[in-house]
Amino acid sequence: MNQADTAWMLVSTALVLLMTPALAFFYGGLVRSKNALNTMMMSFISLGFVGILWAVAGYSLAFSTGNAWIGDLSNAMLRGVGLEAKGTIPHALFMAYQGTFAIITAALISGAIVERMRFSAYVAFISLWALVVYSPIAHWVWGGGWLAQWGALDFAGGTVVHVNAAVAAVVAVLVVGKRSDYPSSSMLPHNVPFVLLGSGLLWFGWFGFNAGSALAASPIAGLAFVTTMLAPAATLVVWTILDVMRSGKPTAVGAATAIVVGLVAITPAAGFISPMNAILLGGFAAIPSYLALQIRARTSLDDSLDVLAAHGVGGTVGALLTGVFAEKALNTVGDGLLYGNPKQVLIQGAAVLAAIVYSGIGSFVLLKLVGLVLPLRVSRTDEGDGLDVTQHGEEAYIHGEGFTTTIPVEATGAAPSMVPTPVTAR
Repeated sequence: MNQADTAWMLVSTALVLLMTPALAFFYGGLVRSKNALNTMMMSFISLGFVGILWAVAGYSLAFSTGNAWIGDLSNAMLRGVGLEAKGTIPHALFMAYQGTFAIITAALISGAIVERMRFSAYVAFISLWALVVYSPIAHWVWGGGWLAQWGALDFAGGTVVHVNAAVAAVVAVLVVGKRSDYPSSSMLPHNVPFVLLGSGLLWFGWFGFNAGSALAASPIAGLAFVTTMLAPAATLVVWTILDVMRSGKPTAVGAATAIVVGLVAITPAAGFISPMNAILLGGFAAIPSYLALQIRARTSLDDSLDVLAAHGVGGTVGALLTGVFAEKALNTVGDGLLYGNPKQVLIQGAAVLAAIVYSGIGSFVLLKLVGLVLPLRVSRTDEGDGLDVTQHGEEAYIHGEGFTTTIPVEATGAAPSMVPTPVTAR
């Protein structure tokens, strides 16, 4: 047991947990005001349901010995998960750290089906998904499963987290269907400052996501920290240039999206590549994700907040470029294409393909099963009224008459006709 490693992992666990509320702000700002609370709740609720299920069974399925495909239940209900060492940190802390990954991965899915999926059905789906889809794929890569045995590299979750969640999100869109007023109505973000706040907090939390994946206060953690700083910065630069070339103006939503794409792309490579290669990776990742976002907007696929473009494309590009830029001299794991090992790119591609196939099939089956018990989407009337009121009985903002402030005429020194009429707050 190492006290420095334990201290760093305590901080990292808290940082990654913060990412789920940060995601709530990022997603919440992008939707219409009548769905803001519902969208944010779709992230927050994962903290509870997925967090508890991770302790009950998910951790055991992902990280106990089991076989090449899935862990056993030897650690179910946290049996054998206590203060004993797991590497150089307490086993219970390792479990908690990995649990924060499961929580945010499930929450990522919500971005594709906001504004029309019934909340109860969504909760049921992500709860089952965390056990049936996320835990096995985590075992394949991080729990000693078959992809780990093949030599697949995924430092902090490009395949396990981002590709996995994006595929589930697209399947959910296809099963649940598009919003009733898509694409005929304007669906502009209601609060862009929320989007910027969310992306900034995500970047802050991501240092725990990536550097914490070293599981120690080590040079590799330092490397992952630096690459997590540089790659999104490069993505932001390239994305801004693309924005200006396309529309003549750099947009705030574009900047926030760029940061997330860069973070997603560096995630699988963070502790395996050099800082300068991280800049190249981040800059390159902007291009396919930007194009994917533009192409999706011209289709009938109602991926509301572009989970596929940001997390699916970004995660795939990052995973493949890990196979290009990985440098054994830095990480002792293995070299990539640039350092004489072209086979690593093929292994990375196989890992991405495996995640796509399993997540796609598993998510489809789970959605159909949930749909047999609970309606997957709200009624057209409820959708029109907004999911804040119809699903939660609350509103993010007061729609209707609010408080008014009247300034006495005497206090203004003006004639009564010149006193402004109070404006109703909205």
